[in-house]
Amino acid sequence: MIALSLDDIAGVVDGSLHLAAAPGTSGATTVSGPVETDSREIVAGGLFVAKRGEHDDGHRFADAAAAAGAAALIVERPLPTPLPQIVVGDSVVALGALATEVVRRVHDRGALCTIGVTGSNGKTTTKNLLRAICSLAGPTVASRASFNNEVGGPVTMLEVTWDTRFLIAEMGASAAGDIARLVAMAPPDVGVVLKVGLAHAGAFGGIERTAEAKAEMVTGLAETDTAVLNADDPRVAAMAARTRARVLTFGLEQADVRATGVVTGPGGTDFELHLPDGQASAVHFSVLGEHHVANALAAAAAAHALGIPIDTIVAGVQSIVRAERWRMEVLATHPLTVINDAYNASPDSMAAALKALVQIAPPGARTVAVLGEMTELGDFAADEHDAIGRLAVRFNIGQLLVVGAGAKRIHLAASMEGSWDGESLFAEDMAEAEELLADLLAPGDVVLIKSSNAAGLRVLGDRIGDAVRQGAEQAARRDAERDAEQYNEQDPER
Repeated sequence: MIALSLDDIAGVVDGSLHLAAAPGTSGATTVSGPVETDSREIVAGGLFVAKRGEHDDGHRFADAAAAAGAAALIVERPLPTPLPQIVVGDSVVALGALATEVVRRVHDRGALCTIGVTGSNGKTTTKNLLRAICSLAGPTVASRASFNNEVGGPVTMLEVTWDTRFLIAEMGASAAGDIARLVAMAPPDVGVVLKVGLAHAGAFGGIERTAEAKAEMVTGLAETDTAVLNADDPRVAAMAARTRARVLTFGLEQADVRATGVVTGPGGTDFELHLPDGQASAVHFSVLGEHHVANALAAAAAAHALGIPIDTIVAGVQSIVRAERWRMEVLATHPLTVINDAYNASPDSMAAALKALVQIAPPGARTVAVLGEMTELGDFAADEHDAIGRLAVRFNIGQLLVVGAGAKRIHLAASMEGSWDGESLFAEDMAEAEELLADLLAPGDVVLIKSSNAAGLRVLGDRIGDAVRQGAEQAARRDAERDAEQYNEQDPER
């Protein structure tokens, strides 16, 4: 964070400064360390924001933050902790106010460009791509992991310094108004909308309301800003009529930034990147799945809007070898392939992952899909799980294993398709699924594990990947020992 005095911070967050517990400090004392809401992340000189959560209260960890070297606290009530404290009515509101002011001050100096990224799917991958590209062009701050809500968003924004050239802010939403609040904290110079799908549809109340929420990214942009929109998604493309900003589209068909000659395989995807000024370049994108090409195009479009050269764009894209932990993450490749994509799931991302599984499997390899529940679908849950079951049949998945009661309709729908007879199995929990997979899996299989985070299949995916890797390492050691024995037997005097 940029250096601010305690008086300055208290004024920005509309709080009262309490110094009684911290002799030797004054309102002029400055804080410039990172701002955190997790006491385990505090470093010397940091600012700890104690917030109340659903299951715990950050005020309980103020002493731990002090022990870790925190310079000051933002709290909702005075604490006996021996640190300067700024007492506010709502810590999360104060965090957002502080982020808003810090971004404004740095932006007003003229060097900072802010890129906002939203969409039902692909936010984190696109953010990571933009971080890789922009980091080659100047000092860059980007969201950690999936820090994209009213807490993670401002924590990321507060990482900017006077030297920061690019701020890449992933902006998520579970209700109308969420993105608008984040946009107000860090108004984008470039606003990216990736896709409107059924992720969080239960909270939004339908896909049209989801579209309204995602449009908050671009409706407030100025004429000098750029809206980067997905030409292949009609709901996103329609947002062009709702923004004053310059519109730059991306897509696989007719778009300003597009891809041609897309070829997907087990080593990633190759395509030709085309920019609106006529420049083109071959790209090898290591992240598995054709659906991630759209994320690469979105990142390329945003970078082009910022004036970043095509060679830098391509170098950044090609430097990314995985989307993120538990996102199309290849955990093992021999004697079978294990892909863990169980960080999150929606109907769109589930369908895309199944398509990728089929595309990357070598000829003759059996495809195995281990699928769990897609959460937060509300009234759409039954129909969407049914649809995934039927899709698995249409893709001719070699073996389907459905895990958990919440996902059972995938299994039932697949089993009712006339062309299938026993290709779908159901496990009540991960323990049963692991036992079944121990007997089912065979060398040469290509295995996809996919579910929403809440379903927890990422843990199962890690266990299966670890087991396959360890088995391969043990087999390699046995082969090496056998070869050594045979070598010695040929000439015992050696």
